[in-house]
Amino acid sequence: MKNWFAGTFRSLRLYNYRLWAAGSLVSNVGTWMQRIAQDWLVLTELTHHSASAVGITMGLQFAPPILFLPWTGLAADYFDQRKLMLTTQALMGLLALALGLLTVTGVVQLWHVYVFAFLFGTVAAFDAPVRQTYVSELVGEADLANAVALNSMTFNGARMLGPAAAGVLIAGVGTGWAFLLNGASFIAVLLSILFLRRSELRPSARAQRGRSSFVDGFRYVWHRPDLRANLLMLLIIGMFGMNFAIFIATMAVKVFHADANGFGLLTSLMAVGTIIGGLMAAARERPYFKHLVAGAGVFGVGCTLGALAPSFWLYGAALVLTGMASLTFLNSTNALLQLSTEPAMRGRVMAIRMAIAMGGTPIGAPIVGWVADHAGPRWAMAVGAAAGFGALLVGIVYLMKIAPPDRAASGGHQAAREAVEPGEELT
Repeated sequence: MKNWFAGTFRSLRLYNYRLWAAGSLVSNVGTWMQRIAQDWLVLTELTHHSASAVGITMGLQFAPPILFLPWTGLAADYFDQRKLMLTTQALMGLLALALGLLTVTGVVQLWHVYVFAFLFGTVAAFDAPVRQTYVSELVGEADLANAVALNSMTFNGARMLGPAAAGVLIAGVGTGWAFLLNGASFIAVLLSILFLRRSELRPSARAQRGRSSFVDGFRYVWHRPDLRANLLMLLIIGMFGMNFAIFIATMAVKVFHADANGFGLLTSLMAVGTIIGGLMAAARERPYFKHLVAGAGVFGVGCTLGALAPSFWLYGAALVLTGMASLTFLNSTNALLQLSTEPAMRGRVMAIRMAIAMGGTPIGAPIVGWVADHAGPRWAMAVGAAAGFGALLVGIVYLMKIAPPDRAASGGHQAAREAVEPGEELT
C-alpha cells in the first residue's frame, strides 16, 4: 500500500509541482462553480429551460480553440510560458468578476452571457496549451505521465467540490456570487506561478520561428498514424459525448425534477468517478493505446446506462461510471500525445488537441441541445453513447492495423516508442 501511494503521488515530492497543484485546485473549484452557475443561469433564470441556449453558450465558449488555432499553439511554443500564464489567468479572473457583478446587480441578459462565454473561451484557448505543456518543466519527462494524471485528479477533485458549492451558493445567495468567488480564486494560481522555484524548472526545447511553423504542426500530426487515431477518437467523443452540461442539466430538471442542489449533486457524483479514474491513471507507469480504447468503450456503456436510468440515484451511479471512463479517455489522449511528441512541437500538438476537444463543441453542443429539447434528455444521452462506441470502433481499427514488431517506427519522439506495449510498435 505504501509503495502504491508513493508511486501514485510521486510528482508531489517536487516543491514546484506541489505548489502548482495547490493553486490549480483552488482555481479549478472556482471554475467549476462558474460552469454550474452559468448553465443554471441560462437554463432557469434567463430562459425557460432552453437546452438549446445552453448549447449555444457552450458553443461560443469552446469555439475559440478552433478560431485561434494558428496562434495558440505557436504562443505556447515561442513565448515565455510563465508570463503568458500570468496574463491569461489574470484575464480569466477579471472576466469572472465582471460577469458576477452584472449578475448580482440584476442587469445580466442572455446576450451578456454569450459575450462573456466567448471572451472566456478566447483567453482559455491561449491558456490551455501552455498550461498543459508547462507541466513537463515542473516534473521532467520521467514523471510527465504521472503529473498529467494528477492534474486530471486535481481538476476533477474540484469538479466534485465546485458544483456542490455552487448549488449551495445559488440556493442561498444567488448565482452571481459563484462568478465572483471564481474571480477571486484565480489569485491562488497566480501566486503559485509567482512563487515557483525557477532554478528547479526543467526547460524544454523551444521552437524556432519560421513561416511554416503553424503548418509544421499539422504536418507532424498527419505523418503519425497514432496521433491521427488519437485525435479522431477525441473529435468524436468531444463533439457529441462531452456535453455533460446539457446531459446533466436537462436530466436533472426535466426528467428527475431536481433543484439546484440536485443538479450540483449529480455533477459531483460524476466527479467521484473521474477521481477514481484519475487514481487509476496516476498509478500506471505509463499510458497505452489500449487505455484509450477501453475508456471510449466504457464511456459508451456509461452513457447508455444513464439514458436508461429509471431514478435519480441510478442515474448518478451511471455518471460515476461515465466519469471514470471520461477521465481514462481524456487522460490517455493527453499523456500519449505529450509523451510521443517532440518537445519543440508539443505546444502546437497540444493546441490541436485542445481545438479538437473543445472546438467540436460548437458543432455538437447545439445539436445535442436540440435533441434534448425535441426528443428528450434521454435521447441526448443516447447521442453521447453513440459517440463513445464510434470512438471505440476507430480505436479497434487502428489497433488491428498496428505494424508488426519488427518494423521500425517512422518519425516521432523516442517516447512514442516507449508509450506502447512491447510488440505494439508505432507506424
